[in-house]
Amino acid sequence: MEKVEILAVGKHPEIMKTVLRLINSKPEWNGTIANSTDEAVALSQNTAFNVVLLCAGLDEVEAQQIKALFKIPVVQHYGGGSGLLFAEIYQALDN
Repeated sequence: MEKVEILAVGKHPEIMKTVLRLINSKPEWNGTIANSTDEAVALSQNTAFNVVLLCAGLDEVEAQQIKALFKIPVVQHYGGGSGLLFAEIYQALDN
């Protein structure tokens, strides 16, 4: 079974490390983090992502840029623990 590729974009390195660890705790998922819109675009050149998570530190302009650039589900991650993170990803994958 092929892994689901998930790109998480945010600007707080410690939070992003935690998000990446949680994503990769699911054997069927592979997480990648980007610390900027430019980095997210560069990473998408080499990887076909299934979902993009908008995480802490992005402003509204950056969030809108990412939503416009990616033609896959783009989900706002609101924090609140692993259960919410997993639910956000599962919901995006179901759509």
